[in-house]
Amino acid sequence: MKTKETPLMRQYNQIKDKYKDTILLFRLGDFYETFQDDAVKTAKACGITLTKRNNGAAGDMPLAGFPHHQLDTYLPKLVKAGYRVAVCEQLEDPKLAKGIVKRGVTEVVTPGVALYDKLLEAKSNTYVATIFYKTEKSGSKLFGISLADVSTGEFFCTEVSQKSIKELLEGIAPAELIVAKPQKKELSDLIDSLSSEPAITSLEDWIFEYDFAQDVLLQHFETQSLKGFGVETMPLAVIAAGATLNYVKETQQSGISHIKTLSLYNTSEFMLLDYSTRKNLEITFSQHDPKNGGTLISILDKTCTPMGGRLLKKWISSPLNSINPIQKRLDAVEALYTHNDKREFLRLHLNSISDLERLVTKVATGRANPRDLINIKNSLEKIPILKEILNEVDSIALASVAAQMEELADICKEIDEALVEEPTVNLGTGNVFRHGYNQELDSYTEAKFQGKNWISEYQENERNSTGISSLKIGFNNVFGYYIDVTRVHSNKVPEHYQRKQTLTNSERYMTAELKDIEEKILNAEDKISLLETALFAELRTKLAAFTEAIQKNAQLIASVDCLQGYAQVSIENNYIKPEIHEGTELDIVNGRHPVVEKMLPLGETYTANSTTMNSEDELIHIITGPNMSGKSSYLRQTALIVLMGQIGCFVPAESAKYGLVDRIFTRVGAQDNISAGESTFLVEMQEAANIMNNATERSLILLDEVGRGTATFDGISIAWSIAEYINNRLNAKTLFATHYHELNDLAERYTKIVNYSVEVIEAGHNVIFSHNVVKGSTDHSFGIFVAKMAGMPYDVISRAEEILEILEKGDGSESSGAKAKPDMSKVKSKKQRNETDQLAIFEFRDDEIRERLAEIKIENITPIQALQLLADLHIEAKKDKK
Repeated sequence: MKTKETPLMRQYNQIKDKYKDTILLFRLGDFYETFQDDAVKTAKACGITLTKRNNGAAGDMPLAGFPHHQLDTYLPKLVKAGYRVAVCEQLEDPKLAKGIVKRGVTEVVTPGVALYDKLLEAKSNTYVATIFYKTEKSGSKLFGISLADVSTGEFFCTEVSQKSIKELLEGIAPAELIVAKPQKKELSDLIDSLSSEPAITSLEDWIFEYDFAQDVLLQHFETQSLKGFGVETMPLAVIAAGATLNYVKETQQSGISHIKTLSLYNTSEFMLLDYSTRKNLEITFSQHDPKNGGTLISILDKTCTPMGGRLLKKWISSPLNSINPIQKRLDAVEALYTHNDKREFLRLHLNSISDLERLVTKVATGRANPRDLINIKNSLEKIPILKEILNEVDSIALASVAAQMEELADICKEIDEALVEEPTVNLGTGNVFRHGYNQELDSYTEAKFQGKNWISEYQENERNSTGISSLKIGFNNVFGYYIDVTRVHSNKVPEHYQRKQTLTNSERYMTAELKDIEEKILNAEDKISLLETALFAELRTKLAAFTEAIQKNAQLIASVDCLQGYAQVSIENNYIKPEIHEGTELDIVNGRHPVVEKMLPLGETYTANSTTMNSEDELIHIITGPNMSGKSSYLRQTALIVLMGQIGCFVPAESAKYGLVDRIFTRVGAQDNISAGESTFLVEMQEAANIMNNATERSLILLDEVGRGTATFDGISIAWSIAEYINNRLNAKTLFATHYHELNDLAERYTKIVNYSVEVIEAGHNVIFSHNVVKGSTDHSFGIFVAKMAGMPYDVISRAEEILEILEKGDGSESSGAKAKPDMSKVKSKKQRNETDQLAIFEFRDDEIRERLAEIKIENITPIQALQLLADLHIEAKKDKK
């Protein structure tokens, strides 16, 4: 027997059928309710109680809901849990509805399409991206890609090759990725390999037809062709852009008029950074401590505005690939660096500018409140001051930015004349518009706030005009306001008084004037709400007409903010202006790691090192030295100095000159991908293969411990072959850190390979790391010493030293450039010692400690190193005492 459906549930099911892949928040009076599976998901994601509703013969129905005013609290929780959420509102006043209240979905919020503040990070973009491909005759895929940030109005598209699509997506890190249903399975490997883990939305294939996509774009931008956007010859980019725009329109019922243009994302203008490089250089995220900085952006971000913070993240993720734009940024930074007082004044005013990009989006989508408009006005009023400062710092680039800023004085004046300085967020309070802006609103506002005074004044006036000193104004719910006159004074009642009620001792009257006062007082709040809503909508519409100009101003302010931030951090951290040229040489004098130097314990200083590389006799540096000696920091600092220069920032060094670098590649550390069935060594080889297949003579390569994930002879063979390939085929500048001392032999065979090592000072049984990188090789890794630093038990360290001494007494024969396999037969098994055994009287180690102290060369160690040495000896002495 079919269960009878109530009218309300019939309405719900009809709406739900249209939004099957979303959680439907169904407005019921003062609550948003969810039913069935949606309720189960909502209760879990939001941490609210799951209840049940009797549904007749169908049994109990799961139910979960929350008050409508808590939408901003619970909706972000659902979206962050990965759900798409449809907000279904009541579209008419329930008091006026005939039958069931009309309802409809007003917006769909997704991980990539959201305008709620709690779903947005101030200094990060939230992108929804679309990818669509076709297979070419060669068998490789060509991709169209588009991305949009609905909160800022940015909208880009481009076409890229199959080998570049992953790097591009990694750089964008979209929150949501749209694909065509027929292509989803084919794209699964690409999607699974992304580190950002975007939410995946698959749409019907007809949405990805060229004609449909083109029509969507032409209709939205109201143009006859796409030539003005520079994408007319990129059909896959057009398809991706059309699919993105269509998706955004479907979700945002309030409209997307703030998306004013479609821009071509020209990948040739930027250096592509693969995930391995981003991860190993810790550019925008840290592998070890993501909550407490430790990233390049955490050091460089001295921006004062949210727009500047978002732009910095783009700049740092996409270094420039051309000298002219790099030089323009560097020259602008130099001007701000030099004019210290102007920069400080600039920062002062930038700090008071709100997020214009997102505020104007709120205006265009009808979400802005009165305070948002005041923040826009206050921010725009800073533009004349910014222009004046920028024109005074003697920079062509900054003067050009200033010239492009539009002051928009008229709209600022309009907002200033309309709104009070500190309006309430909500309309209908009577504390939004200035007195005098609208006479009708003024009368109702006065009625709300001056009603009692009006009644008192009217009462006093009537007493004076009638001569009835006991006349009173009263109120009840039946008659409203009335004039009460005792019978003694009945003969003094004026003719225009209308009798309303007769009592034993008095008569109650009404006048037209009192009726008008009553109407204004009793209807004031409703009238204020209606008038303020209408007037504010009108003002918001006027401001929306300036959306494009405000967006442009926001982008210009953001660029200025980034440049002054570069200047600020350069002064604070003693950075210098680099020289970037067309050659291939690299010469860094006393370079420093920008992050490590800021995170050292108080009192310690970073050891600077120089790096010189060229294509003739310093192409590849083979760098040896023990763990913890600073090899990895040295490699990374060189790459970060190059990257910082190409984002237009000064760099941590005494001087830096280098040829433009097209790519930075890194193969650092050990990491597996167990979920994909990939071992540590396989991941290592995949990263190395990516470098060998894509590096050019303008690339900078960092290799750290290549081949360590397999057997020694295998590892040495692979590392040796890679070094030869780079030398003979790629001709790319390479820093190759290794514990395979056998690779030092390469320097004797190839003129462009040079050996470097990290200087180590031996003091008896102790070792001091100087962190100085010097020419020459080393054949000692000091691994046992590092194990001792890590707290390894003394017996383990002692036994290891014993075994090492035996092995190093081998015959020293070599085979194929590598040491022969060690003869382990010479290492005798050690008898297990009973813990109750007593130490022999001659096992005291006082003489050994004295010997170590005597061997220390005091003149060769720093105070910090001496303190570390003393601490080590203290620990060993305590162990002996036990």
